[in-house]
This record gives sequence, structure tokens and C-alpha cells, in this order.
Amino acid sequence: MARALWKGSISFGLVNIPIELHTAVRNHRPKFRMLHAKDKSPVRFERVCIRDGHPVAWEDLVKGYEYAKGHFVVLTKEDFQAAAVEKTRTVDIIDFVKADAIDDRFFETPYYLVPTKGGERAYALLREAIRESGRIGIAKFILRDAQHLAAVEVIKDAIVLSVMRFVDELVDVKQFDLPGDGGIRKAELDMAKALVNSLAAEWDPGKYTDQYRENLLRIIKGKVKGKRVDLEPAAEPRQAEVVDLMERLRRSLEQGAPRQARGDLSLSKVGGRRGQKTAVKATTRARTAKRASKKRAKTAA
Repeated sequence: MARALWKGSISFGLVNIPIELHTAVRNHRPKFRMLHAKDKSPVRFERVCIRDGHPVAWEDLVKGYEYAKGHFVVLTKEDFQAAAVEKTRTVDIIDFVKADAIDDRFFETPYYLVPTKGGERAYALLREAIRESGRIGIAKFILRDAQHLAAVEVIKDAIVLSVMRFVDELVDVKQFDLPGDGGIRKAELDMAKALVNSLAAEWDPGKYTDQYRENLLRIIKGKVKGKRVDLEPAAEPRQAEVVDLMERLRRSLEQGAPRQARGDLSLSKVGGRRGQKTAVKATTRARTAKRASKKRAKTAA
């Protein structure tokens, strides 16, 4: 088992369960270093003073907060110590809330909480209590000198701690000018829902792969062996001119729906007669406009 990132305990009420914190995700993307193009030697980045252009040693660095453009206030170790909350090694569960009440935007990085010796029974008890309650624990804990908000939930046989964002870290959606639903026609909505249903599938995470990473690794492996790897360029579908939203939805259904299902997604069954008439009118308008355009071009010639 990988080395624990953090050791401490889960605390709820008067119960403390000894645990270890382990990462639940890993980054497989290839890492790159900057090289000197001339001789392929790695480049070392130095800390250079903007004013005099000279390198600065680590011991000569201080932390500053830019409160105005070009104006800084320096914070010392004592300042950070004064601001710090009590440095404990406890995941302190404050509340248990309904799982579906939490906005997905709050969730950040997941970690596994693994019981240490002697805490297995209490760990299993807490896990099953959380599972059957259908709730998620909301906790605070200290990691790398910073206090974090966290969600404590059950996934399969593990208690998973997910670092969360505080509410003031979320951008308020009200600042954006988003459209309402007043201008949506029923026929359009019916066809859009049919398109969604035509793409419906069971969740299978293994189905979705990082094609960019796979392509990069193929190129890297080829270069290591002194070979050139030629990848087929991704073909971009050529889009015909689309007249209106109904026509766009109809073409999407024709292109995206499985062949065996296309008969069930025909215009006669999507959006009812009104949807069929609307799409037919749109197609007729497109053809009429196209003929008129050709006629004008001939006249001008």
C-alpha cells in the first residue's frame, strides 16, 4: 500500500477513529521538462529580482501580498502562525447533510480514509451508519498548514473524504446573463429530449479514455525507438448550412441516433404533428430561399 499522506483520526461526537489519508486519484499524463534546444540540456529556472535582474537565494525570499498594483505588504512567519487555527490531526465532522443537497461545484479532490490498527471495527460501524443514513458528513481538517472543508461519504467499502470549496470560492451564476425558457417551443423541446434519449447509456467510466494522452505516449515511445509515428488527423464533420433549430435537431437525430432506433425517432413520432409541420415548413423555407438566391445570381450575371 502507498505511503499515507496524513495520519490522524475521524471525530464525530465523542467517537474518535484512527485513520490514514491516502490519495484517491492519480495523474497519468506525461510530464515534460524544458530543454535547451541547442544541446537538449535541462534548463534550470532561477528566482530573479525584477528590479536589479540578479538571482535571489531562498534565504533572501519573503512572502508578500499585493494589496494594490506594485504595492506589497510583507508577512512574516509570526503573522502566519497568528492566523493559523489549532493544528490538529483530526477530521472533525460537524454535520451530516442530505447527499443530494450539495452542489457538485463544491467538490474538489478525493482521498481514501483507511483505518489503522485497532480502528477497523469502529471504521466499519461509521461506514455502514453513513451508508444507511443516505447522508454525507461535513467536516473540517488541517492539511499542509491550511484548513479545509471536506465531505465524508461512503463509496463501496471505503470512507472517502473529498476536499470541498468554501462558499465564497464559487462564482455567483447571477452575474451572467443567462436565457430563460420562455422562448422554447414544445416541438423543439420534444425533439431535443428525443436527441438526449437517443444518446442515453449506462455509466461506464472505462468507456471514456484520454485519447490525447494515448496519442502523446505513442509518439514518445516511437521517438525513444528512433521511429516516427504518424497519427491520423481527427476528421471534422462537414456541417451543411442549417436553417433553424428544428432542422439542426432533426439532423442531429439522423446522425447521432443508432440505426435501429432512427425509425422510432422520425419526425412523425417526435414533437407530434406540430413538430413535423414545423420542420417541413423550415425545410420548405430553406429550399425556397436557395432557389431565390440562384435566380438572383443568374439575373445579376
